[in-house]
Amino acid sequence: MSATGEEPAGLYLHVPFCSAICPYCDFAVLVGRRDKRQRFVDTLLAEIALYASRQRSANEPSRQRRANETQSPDTIYFGGGTPSLLEHDDLERLLEAIRRTFAPRPGTRIYLEANPEDVEPASLDAWRRLGVGTLSLGVQSFDDDELRFLGRRHDAAASWRAIELALAAGFETVSVDLIFGLPGQSASGWRRNLERAAALGPDHLSCYELEVHERTTFGKHRARGELDELPSDEQAELFLLTHRLLAETGYDGYEVSNFARSRRHRSRHNRKYWRHVPYLGLGPSAHSFDGRRRWWNERSLPRWQRALDEGASPEAGSETLTPEDLAIETIMLGLRTAAGVDLERFEQHFGFDLAERNSDLLERSIAAGRLRREDRRIVPTLEGLAVADGLAAGFELST
Repeated sequence: MSATGEEPAGLYLHVPFCSAICPYCDFAVLVGRRDKRQRFVDTLLAEIALYASRQRSANEPSRQRRANETQSPDTIYFGGGTPSLLEHDDLERLLEAIRRTFAPRPGTRIYLEANPEDVEPASLDAWRRLGVGTLSLGVQSFDDDELRFLGRRHDAAASWRAIELALAAGFETVSVDLIFGLPGQSASGWRRNLERAAALGPDHLSCYELEVHERTTFGKHRARGELDELPSDEQAELFLLTHRLLAETGYDGYEVSNFARSRRHRSRHNRKYWRHVPYLGLGPSAHSFDGRRRWWNERSLPRWQRALDEGASPEAGSETLTPEDLAIETIMLGLRTAAGVDLERFEQHFGFDLAERNSDLLERSIAAGRLRREDRRIVPTLEGLAVADGLAAGFELST
């Protein structure tokens, strides 16, 4: 549904450095000194230049296939890792190269992820001057014991201060990330986190359930029987509490994990992932999508750098999605949002009436209170959002 040009593309840049590796983190990150970070920026500039040369080359065999990935974006997202660790001069170099190569559209939104300990008046001023519109703060908790458990380097007081400074700095959107579902976490404890966040009044909140991945420190602890995950019914209780309490305090839950004070504070960039809009990912482990094909870069920083040093693509793998793959992803991603699935748009793209083919399933899901019909949309209820992926799995898509 992205190849029609309905929405501009997005650009994502993965910055793989952190001051410390959190025990729950499964991203491609590492601790790196300033010289290593600057070497990374030089290589990232080389990757940008590689795409610039492909745009100029009339003889590129896959030029047509790559047309969507190089169209002018309207979002630029610095994620990681901790992009706020980069020097302001390095961020400026990257943005200059992006503007030369990709010609971002007027009004392009720039996103930057930051940790509370990196937030100072001088850094906020520099980010604003660089054009950052959305600052996303990795707060995770307002409880010092929880922050220590999560391996964070800041305390609750630093979180509070960082949010207040960011809100005063004049960003278009200040977003705060929180994590729930820690072992032993009570509903009252999580409620306190939410109430503290809402009291500060950021424009956007992202509330993620703690996931324990096998290769992380937490995963190893679980394998040795040293970490007990919160039971699923208690996780579900915290999920429902999140949506209900934030709705009461003025935050619209427009996606499973995302809440905004108004529509203008919703994430324009993340919407592209949810709607199969093309996006280009640069940096180690970054993923890209052109409407049919998805590909990803080398996860290892040395392997990614080695490929680009040799003038080669750092692509590590790819997959071409079938119409059925795209259809099930459209349902799954749609049912994770408050907007649900647009049935007319679905039929135009995939050639069949989803509701008609799945009438029995829809009737059962509506009766169970997990879905509802709104004109030509299938929309999840709050209880449906809690099990959105499972709902999508039941749809019949074969011809």
